[in-house]
Amino acid sequence: MYMLLGLLFLYQCNLNAPQAENSKNPVWEPIENHQGMAKAYFASGCFWCVEYIYESLAGVEEAFSGYAGGKTKNPNYYQINTGRTGHAETVEVIYNSHIISFKTLLEVFFDSHDPTLLNRQGPDRGTQYRSIAFYQNQEEKKIIVDYINKLTAERTFDKKIVTEVKPLEKFYYAEEYHQDYEVNNPNDLYILNISKPRFNKFKAKSSDLLKEGH
Repeated sequence: MYMLLGLLFLYQCNLNAPQAENSKNPVWEPIENHQGMAKAYFASGCFWCVEYIYESLAGVEEAFSGYAGGKTKNPNYYQINTGRTGHAETVEVIYNSHIISFKTLLEVFFDSHDPTLLNRQGPDRGTQYRSIAFYQNQEEKKIIVDYINKLTAERTFDKKIVTEVKPLEKFYYAEEYHQDYEVNNPNDLYILNISKPRFNKFKAKSSDLLKEGH
């Protein structure tokens, strides 16, 4: 049992990141302005996994890893991993609302992680890995709340949904090495043992939503 726990600990997202960047605040921001595209924000565990899932969807132009939900200004990855910033690892989804809707993105959110787990997802532990569905207006808030009520009424999950529903106050982009991490590091142990199985589990349920080739 202790050996298993040790192996899971080694797979944690925060232990696989380059430690040389820990002392730096993220100054990276995307160059593209993505005019005409809509944005949505979700936190559901390690952002390496979440980013890849959303980038695989038809209608999603890009996804970026970052931090949101807390109070610390300009946080870096080292600060996030202390669990003291209040932020969660969050993904910004850039999408074409004429092809894919906010509600579908929300459905993907709930289909691709366990929203009944408090402050953890897979082997990752801490408030930085908690489940949050962010909204930017009252329409998005209603869509989120109504969908959670629907899942609860239908008893889709065996346990209570603990996903937070929060207004997006500020999204901070994570350091550059986190962006497209799964694509750029396909042989990383965390990617092979945690991220890819998570994506394949989602793919088995929702292959009709994916871009060709995924």
